Amino acid sequence: MKAWVRLLALACCLVLLSVVFSAAQDASEPTIGGAWTVSFAAGGNPGAGARTGGSGPPLRPEYRAVWEERQAAAREADLRGEPLATAATFCLPQGMPAMMGGGGPFPMEILLSPGQVTIIQEAYNQVRRIYLDTPQMAPEDVEPGFYGRSVGHWEGDTLVVDTIGVRESVEYQNVPHSPAMRLTERIRLIGPGLLEDQITIEDPDVLEEPWTVTFRYNRLPGYEVMEYVCEDNREYADETGATRLRIESR
Repeated sequence: MKAWVRLLALACCLVLLSVVFSAAQDASEPTIGGAWTVSFAAGGNPGAGARTGGSGPPLRPEYRAVWEERQAAAREADLRGEPLATAATFCLPQGMPAMMGGGGPFPMEILLSPGQVTIIQEAYNQVRRIYLDTPQMAPEDVEPGFYGRSVGHWEGDTLVVDTIGVRESVEYQNVPHSPAMRLTERIRLIGPGLLEDQITIEDPDVLEEPWTVTFRYNRLPGYEVMEYVCEDNREYADETGATRLRIESR
């Protein structure tokens, strides 16, 4: 009987040690959690957005002509020093997928919790919630929003995310989209302190084929995401659509 008790105690100790060792090992393994900033040098330029083997979005002809006109008008306005109004002019969030481009120099934070991954973009305090191992809803049942509805699952070390329900007024690089637009992301570590988000945009109503954009980020150890409130914005759009500043007379 005493031998049996000793064996049982030994087995319990081994199980406990295994759990402790596994937890310590998991804690030391790299994670996508933490603060990140867009790495322009690594090819994550949010202004690039070019698909492999082509230039710009693969728009259907009826949309491409309008898009090219808008792009040309924006370039001309920039050269005149009168940039056209954007969502930022009205203190509106970027929404998806633009918010993953960093909002300029602003970092983002990824929080991992049971059943959910939360992404917080410092610019405009944007927040995405990715629900893990949860069925996606039918598109017609999703209330359109700036970030849509995101569900995800892990495939090894890669977080695969499916997003639908981004409102039509939210555009990336001035590219229109329909209610049928779907975003598929593959978020993974690709090196020490280097994160990649490969986003494939599918919209058969507007795009001739899927359009893939890739962002890369550098880790920011110890960074604390700051509050960003667009409360003192003096920008507005004039009758031509150009961005102007309100200047108060004294």
